[in-house]
Amino acid sequence: MNETDITVIGNVVDTPRRNRLSNGSVTNFRMASTARRFDPEANDFVDSSTFWIDVACWGELGGNVSRSVAKGDPVIVRGFISTDSWESEAGRRSASKIKAVAVGFNLARGHADFRKQARAAPVTGVPAPEDVLDGPPDVGEETFDDLSDRSTDYVGASAALYPTTADDLVAERAPEPTLT
Repeated sequence: MNETDITVIGNVVDTPRRNRLSNGSVTNFRMASTARRFDPEANDFVDSSTFWIDVACWGELGGNVSRSVAKGDPVIVRGFISTDSWESEAGRRSASKIKAVAVGFNLARGHADFRKQARAAPVTGVPAPEDVLDGPPDVGEETFDDLSDRSTDYVGASAALYPTTADDLVAERAPEPTLT
């Protein structure tokens, strides 16, 4: 089956709605993407046509969207576009929608504070982090609890391959561009 991949940059135009269904849960919202062009007569940018689209976010993505996204937020949505069709009193109707695989804030329009989602319980047959440790940690050895609020690149038997500290997270300022 061929699916049409699409990425849309725009704004959320209504409050995301979370619905629980028999086959899972979905969060729906509508977004608009307005093209802008330069008008030489007005010597300014003007709005052009607006693309309106419904977005469906299933499962964990939907839960995160319903907790994070609000009406008016600038977002970037990536997913697969499709068309729903139905019969109504006015005749045959249709509407396009995106089944989202990723939703993020458009950081060209502002900043965000990201909080990583806690991991779900391990799948049967996969040992929990405490099962991976062979006995109590040695003195001075870090445990998984010590690493829970830090970013890690790799979690091995008891510690990160490259543990990250607060000092590592200090952003370096980009050098000022020089005009020539």
